[in-house]
Amino acid sequence: MLTRALALAETSLAATSAEAASTAFHAAMTSLGASYLQTRVYRRPIVPLTSRAHFAAGGVIARIAPADWPGSPGFNYICFECNPLLGAIRGGLTRYRFSDFAPRGDAAFGAYWEALSEAGIDDALCATSYGPNRAIASLHLGFERRAFSPDEALSVHMAGLMLTERLMTLAEPEASDDVHLTDRERDSLAWVAEGKSDWEISVILGVAESTIRFHVDNARKKVGAVNRAQAIARLAAARLI
Repeated sequence: MLTRALALAETSLAATSAEAASTAFHAAMTSLGASYLQTRVYRRPIVPLTSRAHFAAGGVIARIAPADWPGSPGFNYICFECNPLLGAIRGGLTRYRFSDFAPRGDAAFGAYWEALSEAGIDDALCATSYGPNRAIASLHLGFERRAFSPDEALSVHMAGLMLTERLMTLAEPEASDDVHLTDRERDSLAWVAEGKSDWEISVILGVAESTIRFHVDNARKKVGAVNRAQAIARLAAARLI
């Protein structure tokens, strides 16, 4: 399995740019029926993770798809209205399929799969690497088929992880202000920015109200702000919120 994964990733690992690595990876996968590729290197939004916040994070390195797909109603639907793959990021998963989060037998995802079919995607194998300061490198590799043997899928996934690790070294995500907030500090201040009270945030996050005040105050101090409003404004100016 590892030998096969290395063979699939070999040309992309030798590339000297993130775009070249992405296109080389897609070329290596066409014999397996790959019909679509998207690679991104970005920073996870500091605000609550939603479809729109995830899309706004940008960082697209390459997107190999039908020319009329980006910006089409189907594309906009899966990017802004129905993006079940956010669950993979919330869970910190490194490898998964689209169908893991959008089961084929679930009628709720009928429109989702219909939209993906417009791009020639019957299923997709995905790989994600997580770096410091919320950095994320991701691969979505779509196929015109959905049946893979366990060894075949594992080989593609492992090759994909080699690619995302390579992308992490080749493409620097958009600069941040180097403020290192903990997950709880980030989530607490993000909900403050949404207009929630400390009590409301405590209910949402399932912790004591005093704990929320503690995390928000820590976050405020870390960004060098005199009050919550300034902390939010400072993070917004740095495009972290």
